[in-house]
Amino acid sequence: MSSLSSYYTDLELKNIGFKSVGQNVLISKKASIYGVEKMEIGSNVRIDDFCFLSGNIKLGNYILISVGCILYGSVDGILMEDFSTLAPRVTIHVDSDDYSGNSLTNPMVDMEYRYMKNGAVKVRKHVIIGSSSVVLPNVEIGEGSSVGAMSLVISSIKPWTINAGVPAKGLKERSKELLKLEKEFLKNQ
Repeated sequence: MSSLSSYYTDLELKNIGFKSVGQNVLISKKASIYGVEKMEIGSNVRIDDFCFLSGNIKLGNYILISVGCILYGSVDGILMEDFSTLAPRVTIHVDSDDYSGNSLTNPMVDMEYRYMKNGAVKVRKHVIIGSSSVVLPNVEIGEGSSVGAMSLVISSIKPWTINAGVPAKGLKERSKELLKLEKEFLKNQ
C-alpha cells in the first residue's frame, strides 16, 4: 500500500519547472502556482494548502508560507530571505491599482487607461508577518522585524522592530537573541 502525501515529491517538484528548487521543499498539492519558471526556491521551505503564488518570487532557506497566503510577485518581484515566515492569510502585492478615481482599474481595461503603483517587496532575514496582514508594493521589511496580525504595511519597516496597525507603525525594538539560536541551529544541521 502506498502512502498518500499532500505535498509534491522531489521528482514532481523537479518536473514542475521552477527556475531553481532546493532540498527538503514541501509544497502542498493544493497550492496554486503560476509562472514557476520565474521562481527560485531555497532549501527547507514549506508552502501550505490554499496558497497562491504568481510572478517573480525568490525564497531563501528555512521559510514557511502558511495556509492561505497570496504572493503576487508580478514583474518587480518578491524576495523572502532566510528564516522568514508568513502566518496564515498574509497577502503581498508588488502591483496595485490607483484608487484615487483618476484612472480605470482592473486587468480587463487597457493599460493606457490605468495607473499602477509597482515596486518590489523585500522580506529580509528573520522577519515574521502576522495573520491576515497585507503588504503593499515597494516596501522593505527590515531584518529581524515582526509585523502583528491584521496589519497594513504601506511603507518600509526598520530592522529589528515590532510593528502593528493600519497602517503598520513601529512599537518597540525586537530582541536579537534569535541570532544566537540561528548559529546553534545551523551548527547542528
